[in-house]
Amino acid sequence: MDVTATAIPGVLILEPRVFGDERGFFMESFNQKRFDEAVGRHVSFVQDNHSRSARGVLRGLHYQLPPHAQGKLVRVTHGCVFDVAVDIRRDSPTFGRWIGVELSGENHRQLWLPEGMAHGFLVLSESADFLYKTTAYYSPSHERSIRYDDAGIGIGWPDLAGMVPALSAKDQAASTLDRAELA
Repeated sequence: MDVTATAIPGVLILEPRVFGDERGFFMESFNQKRFDEAVGRHVSFVQDNHSRSARGVLRGLHYQLPPHAQGKLVRVTHGCVFDVAVDIRRDSPTFGRWIGVELSGENHRQLWLPEGMAHGFLVLSESADFLYKTTAYYSPSHERSIRYDDAGIGIGWPDLAGMVPALSAKDQAASTLDRAELA
């Protein structure tokens, strides 16, 4: 697996080795030992999630408060998304900064987001299957959202030819980072 550090400490792009021929391909999508070596510590995952979304759906920016903060290992098995991590660790030198990476069923990239990140994605293809592992169970009472279009963060979301992103009611009501409840 190839590992690429990003501008936010701890957030990594992981690219598994893919072996393919005219019959298709094979890849190891997760290996605990290799993953722990890549992130520099042992990480335990407790939950796997799978969502399918249509073109133009924007999910996020989601996070959970401690003690239920989640690290996430995310990937796309079908379609393409623009995936975003925002550093919401107040004591971090990169607090409020974001990184974005295209994840697709074609490029097989994965993104590791340690605890303390807000996370979101925009579906660029007709649909996308998005899979992710979490280090903590979903806890509705600890879940929070930050606005995807917060000018203070300034995420450079891809243009969808004038299409307005489709948001859940929860994401429409999200607060800006400067008003968000953080750890």
